[in-house]
This record gives sequence, structure tokens and C-alpha cells, in this order.
Amino acid sequence: MFERRNIKRIYFNIIRKIKNFLLSDKSREFFLFLFFFVIAGGFWLLQTLNNDYEAEFSIPVRLKGVPNNTVITSEPASELRIKVKDKGAVLLNYMLGKSFYPVTLDFSDYQGADNHVRIYPSQYEKKVLSQLNVSTRLLSMKPDTLEYFYSTGASKLVPVKLRGSVSAGRQYYLSDTIFTPDSVLVYAPAGVLDTITAAYTQPVKLENISDTPKQQVPLFTRKGVKFVPASIEMMLPVDIYTEKTVEVPLHGINFPADKVLRAFPSKVQVTFQVGLSRFRQINADDFHINVSYEDLLRLGSDKYRVKLKKVPDGVSQVRFNPEQVDFLIEQVTPRNDN
Repeated sequence: MFERRNIKRIYFNIIRKIKNFLLSDKSREFFLFLFFFVIAGGFWLLQTLNNDYEAEFSIPVRLKGVPNNTVITSEPASELRIKVKDKGAVLLNYMLGKSFYPVTLDFSDYQGADNHVRIYPSQYEKKVLSQLNVSTRLLSMKPDTLEYFYSTGASKLVPVKLRGSVSAGRQYYLSDTIFTPDSVLVYAPAGVLDTITAAYTQPVKLENISDTPKQQVPLFTRKGVKFVPASIEMMLPVDIYTEKTVEVPLHGINFPADKVLRAFPSKVQVTFQVGLSRFRQINADDFHINVSYEDLLRLGSDKYRVKLKKVPDGVSQVRFNPEQVDFLIEQVTPRNDN
């Protein structure tokens, strides 16, 4: 209750002060000053708007009448930036009250070589000037040439490839690169279409990743080329390395019928790194240590350094125990099956 009385008293005090001010000589002087200030401001504004100024405006560009069997592979510019000069009042009218109609290009009106159309300012300048005041001077238009490429149904399917650099964190590796879709349709003029063998992504840079990233990536395009779809989903499966050891026997190859390989030991331990997801899939049968008879003759010693001709996919950091084995070439009596 006490607070309501205080608010009411403050309210009436403010009203009384305003009333006293409006009835005082000072208020008449204030309003007189304000009146002349507005008049002076009006004259200043009229004088200012009567001067010449330059301004920039944008006018939309639209392409119509494209046949059903035609694909626009590079669209024309979506707008024209025009620079004009006129009185401030006219420019103010453009800014506040006038909206520009689109410059409409009819596909059938223009022809171009190699499915490439160029439309020069002289061909569409009238469409711009018709929307300007007679007193307005057109100083420039950007772009100064409207151009677009099209394809009359010519297309082909190309694979998607990664452009950029991707690296996994320590003890991790990239097990695959998966694109969805993995191929896209490309539309382009015949002469350009023949040169396109793949659709590359926009440059991708990922470092020290430890989780599997999944993201939408736009495809890299150039003038006159259109990919459908224009972007793809990229997934980079990341796996963690683990170590595994298997025992692999040595096999002699290309030996004469009366000779055999004797190695000591006859098996070596092969230790390697493999992704956790493939740990159970990789076993001793995936490794082949084949010792060629010709290689042993060229050695000139009785020690052979173990090596693999081929490493299974997904396997790295291969090492052997022992790294060298003793061997001898034993003469045997050929078995007579008769």
C-alpha cells in the first residue's frame, strides 16, 4: 500500500513539472527553436537531394524457356550490379519505393558455339534502361557479360574420388573411404564430357582423427560441368591397430625333382600390426614365405634372410623372428612311381 502511494505521488509530480514547463516562457522558446530547426533541416535536405550522386543497385537475372532435354550445367549470374548517377531525390526513390524487375533471358533467343552462350551488354542493356528514370545515367554493369553452359542430354556415370589429405591419430588408421553414392552423373558439352573420368570432392583436410567421421561434402565443379547430385556423403572408417603373431613355414619353389629345401628352423614367427576389426580374419595362411632355388644359388652362403613377396591387405609393420634361417639343399632320390 505504501509503495502504491509513493508511485502515485511521483507520477503526479512528473505531470505537474511537465505542465509547468509547457506553460513557461522557456517552453515557448524551445518550441520556436524546434520549429526553425525543422524548417532549416527541410531546406538542407532539399538542397542535398538536388545534388548528383552515384549509387549501386542489383537487378535479378532469370533464364526461362529451357527445353526438357537440356540441362544448364553452369547457370548465368543470378543478378546484375548496376552503377548509376542521378539527383539524390531520384536515387532515394530507387532505394525506398522502386523495385527492379528481373532481366529475363529466353533460352531460344541466344545461340552459342560448343553449348556455351555469351550475352553481351548491348543485348540486354535496354531491359535495364527501361526501368530507370530518363534523367538517370547508367555508368556500369557487372558482370559485363552474362554466360552459361548447357548440355543437350549428354551425360555419363563417373566414380567419386577424394581430393585432399586425411590422416589418422597415433595407433589408428583409415580402413576405407566410403562415398554415398560412390558414382554420380556428369552433364557437360560433348567435348568436355570426354575429358572427365572422375568427380572429385572439394579439398578435404582432416588430421589426427580417431573416430569415424561422416559428413556431406560438395563436389568440385568447373564452368560448363554439372554433377548430379552436387554433393555426396563421405564416411572414413577409422580402426585401431593391434599386434598379432603367427607361425609361417618356409616353402621351397622351383627346386629340381632331386633336391629339397631344409631350413632351420622350418617355421618363423611373423609379427605384424592389423586393425582390430580384421584381427580374427588374418591368420598364418595369408602369409607365404616362398624360397626360390635360384635365389639360394646366388647367395653364396648358407643363411637366408626371410622376406615376403606380398603383404596381405590391412597388414603393416611386419617383422620376423628369426630374421635369418640356416638352410641346406638336400639331394634326394626321385620317387619312381612305377
